[in-house]
Amino acid sequence: MQLRRRDFHRAALWLALGSWGATTGARAANDPRWASDPFTLGVASGQPRPDSVVLWTRLAAPELQEEPAAGDRAAFAVRYEIYGDAALRQPVQQGEATAWPSRGFSVHVLAQGLQPGRDYWYRFACGNAVSPVGHTRTAPAAEADVRRLRLALASCQHYEQGFFAAHREIAARDIDFVLFVGDYIYEGSSPAYTARQHGSPVPHTLDEYRARHALYKRDADLQAAHAAHPWIVTLDDHEVVNDYADDRDPGYSDPARFLRRRAAAYRAYFEHMPMAIAPEGPAMRIHDRFQWGRLAELWTLDSRQYRSHHACPDPQRDAGRSVIGCSELADPSRTMLGAEQERWLAQGLAGSSRRWKLLGQATQVSATGIETPAGRSTWTDAWDGYPAARQRLLQGIVDAGVRDVVSLGGDVHRHVAADLRVGPNDSASPVVASEFIGGSVTAHGASKTAMARLRRDNPDVKHARGDQRGWALVDVTPDALHCEMRATPHPVPVDAVFTRQAAFVVQAGRAGVESA
Repeated sequence: MQLRRRDFHRAALWLALGSWGATTGARAANDPRWASDPFTLGVASGQPRPDSVVLWTRLAAPELQEEPAAGDRAAFAVRYEIYGDAALRQPVQQGEATAWPSRGFSVHVLAQGLQPGRDYWYRFACGNAVSPVGHTRTAPAAEADVRRLRLALASCQHYEQGFFAAHREIAARDIDFVLFVGDYIYEGSSPAYTARQHGSPVPHTLDEYRARHALYKRDADLQAAHAAHPWIVTLDDHEVVNDYADDRDPGYSDPARFLRRRAAAYRAYFEHMPMAIAPEGPAMRIHDRFQWGRLAELWTLDSRQYRSHHACPDPQRDAGRSVIGCSELADPSRTMLGAEQERWLAQGLAGSSRRWKLLGQATQVSATGIETPAGRSTWTDAWDGYPAARQRLLQGIVDAGVRDVVSLGGDVHRHVAADLRVGPNDSASPVVASEFIGGSVTAHGASKTAMARLRRDNPDVKHARGDQRGWALVDVTPDALHCEMRATPHPVPVDAVFTRQAAFVVQAGRAGVESA
């Protein structure tokens, strides 16, 4: 078929914020000749809306057969093409974006004017190089009578602790999108696990974070999952540093110094993800909202950037820890999400007309404290460390009469199914929402013995298993939300096989998890 001008719709490129628009001293190479493949980091899509998706790639380690003129910093013109079929015979859009060196040669295209609820295929080209083909899918129309949503819930992929075989299985599944809820990279190393190694020190600078992301992105299974499905993402802590809270890191660094590090980490994260809005220094808009017709609404939450510092921290190292008798926990001003995000979420939940309300957030909402002879111990880095904020969230659901709320979390390296009450573990307090955690792609978790103790002391937790790795398949219909927990033994070998660890269901109109 002849491709005609009226068939083209140039997608918008959202990279005009602050320093992202700087082009001084650079020239665009429209037809570079590559000595090696610049698309070794793959392709990706994300943030599916009814009429748009974000397309991503990054030119890796640019190496030209003919170098640009001395003193020039070459930028590269990158073409993109979108098709309506896998054979690439039905052109829909094409256009051109620029991969600037100041942006790590990343490309973000906000492809607009697409049809709702449609599959699309896309690819990039630069000079004599052509990228792999990616597949994506737009969200259904806002008022569409959608009968099903299938998503993969995943998190916590430590490169050194195993292979990303979970993504190979995710890539092969018929799902609408991947919901990744944090710890996409790990900044630290684990000498106890030697499946493979980072091969570089803990990152602090932009170039170091770029290199860490590029290492992860070269994994073939992770590339396959990105190429197969659109992704919706949020962050946890390891994208920056373990257990950071707002402007404080575990080492009590000078806040200004830590915020410079956070700015570098956020920028590198954006450069490697299919997201539309670039960070501005140490600030990045992470929380977002997505709709899937009239069936479901999803809020992705930011539980790091605005949270209060940990309660009763260790004076030597401020990381999450177990505390007993910490009166600071009860302070009603303490927040996990920040006041503005709390209001945004509460208003969104109260005003939603969708059947299912899904919260994509980084950690465990349900209580996990352990009874000891000295009293109940509380882990300060999860929602247990912010009980007043958790109570406000759940009481707001009750006060607004909101039903069919399900939290989808990560961080804790275990598969979890739990009931959520305003009064945790109090049988007199009604169940008002439900919770699933999708395990971890590779990061190690707790033993069966430890999980048995957690369940004993927290009857709201109906299932908790941390000795296996994996992900969760969430299948949503108007009548029910099903969660199948997919798992394999730890550590994950390159040829891992996943089986069903457990399955649960939440019935529409009735909060709480049930065995399926």
